[in-house]
Amino acid sequence: MDGCRGRWLCVWGNVNQPGQVRAALLDQLSDLDTLVPQPVVVGVDIPMGLSDTGPRDCDRAARAALGRPRGSSVFPAPLRCMIDAEDYPEACAIGRAKCGRALSRQAWNIVPLIRAMDGFLRERRDWAERIHEVHPEVSFMVWNGGSPMTHNKKRSAGDWERAALIEQNLPGALAATKRALAGQRYAPDDLVDAVAAFWSAGRIARGQAVSMPEAPERDAYGLPMVIRA
Repeated sequence: MDGCRGRWLCVWGNVNQPGQVRAALLDQLSDLDTLVPQPVVVGVDIPMGLSDTGPRDCDRAARAALGRPRGSSVFPAPLRCMIDAEDYPEACAIGRAKCGRALSRQAWNIVPLIRAMDGFLRERRDWAERIHEVHPEVSFMVWNGGSPMTHNKKRSAGDWERAALIEQNLPGALAATKRALAGQRYAPDDLVDAVAAFWSAGRIARGQAVSMPEAPERDAYGLPMVIRA
């Protein structure tokens, strides 16, 4: 699952039947209850588990594993106290006071989704046990035998590179999801990222996923600060 224009682009189904996977745009996280069949594990490209004091170890580990230039796609998650800021300047001021650094504009742009996910996980412990944080570029790196993607996902070469990897391993999955989303507005790279999250969810379900870091810390509400792939 991936954030998409203030909604959630969800891909789910059986990884052993990639041509029959499903996709939908969810208005809110509680819409997960309506999915048929119900997902056993959900991978989401959104920070989950928020630090009170400084950068998360999982973000550092993911950036280090990806190296340059793909590591730049992993930007530091906001501190928990930042997600209730009224505006971007206030969030940056909080960051400078707490840990000596401002919040990136990219992170601020997804704060509404981070806030929504944080509240959902704290209220719905049934889903909290099933939802895991992933990062598509880490997923693609693991999928690609440990080698990060060569091209930026926003470029045509990057789109082709990722789509080819998906088709090689989940034949028909992209075509099936595009049919399911026909007529709806979404960015093509959001769909590709959601499929990568779906692939990682399958690895998590089978107990095959890598964890960054291997021994994750938990935040003040017991949510793990870890990226899986």
